[in-house]
Amino acid sequence: MDDGFLEDDDDCPELIPIETDVQGAQIPVTIITGYLGAGKTTLLNYILTEQHNKRIAVILNEFGEGSALEKSLSISQAGELYEEWLELRNGCLCCSVKDNGLKAIENLMQKKGKFDYILLETTGLADPGAVASMFWVDAELGSDIYLDGIVTVTDAKYGMQHLIEEKPEGLINEAARQVALADLVIVNKTDLVQPDELQELKNAVRSINGLVKIIETQRSRVNLTDVLDLHAFDHLAGNIFINRQKNIDCVPQNSANLNESIVTVTFEVPGSIMEENLNLFIQNLLWEKNVKDKTGNPMEIIRLKGLVSIKEKPQQVIIQGVHELYDLEETPVKWRSEERMNRLVFIAGRNLDKCILEQQFLAAVMKKENKWTLGNPARVC
Repeated sequence: MDDGFLEDDDDCPELIPIETDVQGAQIPVTIITGYLGAGKTTLLNYILTEQHNKRIAVILNEFGEGSALEKSLSISQAGELYEEWLELRNGCLCCSVKDNGLKAIENLMQKKGKFDYILLETTGLADPGAVASMFWVDAELGSDIYLDGIVTVTDAKYGMQHLIEEKPEGLINEAARQVALADLVIVNKTDLVQPDELQELKNAVRSINGLVKIIETQRSRVNLTDVLDLHAFDHLAGNIFINRQKNIDCVPQNSANLNESIVTVTFEVPGSIMEENLNLFIQNLLWEKNVKDKTGNPMEIIRLKGLVSIKEKPQQVIIQGVHELYDLEETPVKWRSEERMNRLVFIAGRNLDKCILEQQFLAAVMKKENKWTLGNPARVC
């Protein structure tokens, strides 16, 4: 964090306890990620110091040498982590850790009632999907918190350079993976580029992740309503998904310079599917890696979203997947019998074949028994 944003730390007043009963209330968690130098720390510094009438807890798992927070927040001695919470003037909390963040969240829950939002910053080279998996479907933490969304900060001037960086042996570079997993991309430092450069970067982002929302900013100054309460992983995600999925066909194709290994594909299949068959389809795709392209290579899915119609369930069901994890959740919206439809969007890092993927899902929809085979294709690709 920038030095000097805190003054007279010892004079920070005690927070006033919440008078309302918050027992049982879940606290949303947003993951903030982005390539080195994109502006994550500036964004969090802005959130921590602005007067926004929100009590936000920020957990940092990286900080630079010489940071004013280092001695106040976290001291590592003899391999043991020592943590202190710093309470700021505007009611926010800040903690810096060098572990994976779980310990920090567990400690933070002991202060429940003193805050109403958690922002978790990842290191610049971290895979936000791995971080999200720590508590997205964690049974112990799930009663206290819920994953609200993944926000990726991208540098307008150097973002394209990061996205096209080649890695050995066909590995996906970190910047592209962070965009692929994002629910919101903040394109920062827009004042440093020309309009055509900015548009090229935005096209590249959308070609990787056709569902993502993009906002532009300078010096990481954003409206907090754009960053908080994204509802990207809960039952409200269905309406958001529908609105963004309508525009996915307008997403530009990857530019010649962009690594084409990460792409977004979508398809719609009418009808309803048995929940057991849907689970088997997803597990074969994400866990067993049995769904392969024409050359026999397994498809690697980075992010999966969809709205599905499950037999004997009147409500629409939102499906979410991050790497090998996935979840099904009923939405408040009920299907009309004539409109039952399965809309699926896959963001893949390797070997994606839309035709094969669709035919395997069609086979699952048409299957009546609780069995799974890769049998005869429903369509010829």
